[in-house]
Amino acid sequence: MPEMPTPETDRARYLRSNMSGTERRVWYRLRGRRLAGHKFRRQLAVGPYFIDFVCLKSRLAVEIDGAGHEEESDQRKTAYLEARGFRVIRIPASSTNQRLSDVMDTILFELESEGAFTSPLAGEGGGKAAGRG
Repeated sequence: MPEMPTPETDRARYLRSNMSGTERRVWYRLRGRRLAGHKFRRQLAVGPYFIDFVCLKSRLAVEIDGAGHEEESDQRKTAYLEARGFRVIRIPASSTNQRLSDVMDTILFELESEGAFTSPLAGEGGGKAAGRG
């Protein structure tokens, strides 16, 4: 007998089926190990939060920040995830429209680095990568 879906599973399914155009563009480039063989999942529940995209092996969370994001809420989510061992990078949604290859380079750089760095997208509304520490 199949297991009953949890509220988290239902919410994750909803989020996956209702991704924004920006999230769809990024997901197309991440899915199926398309980014240098790194496996990503989307809308993974971690505590009370859902991570837009996550590479569990590298403990890297990628958040796409669009118009509906609130800085204070985003900071709480980032702190929560970092306390659980994730590195979090925030990508402004506007960057994916004109500079998607830069966005992918930023994600790949973080996957292959050990510490914090400042994204080339940092000057565009929150693209600073938050490393451990």
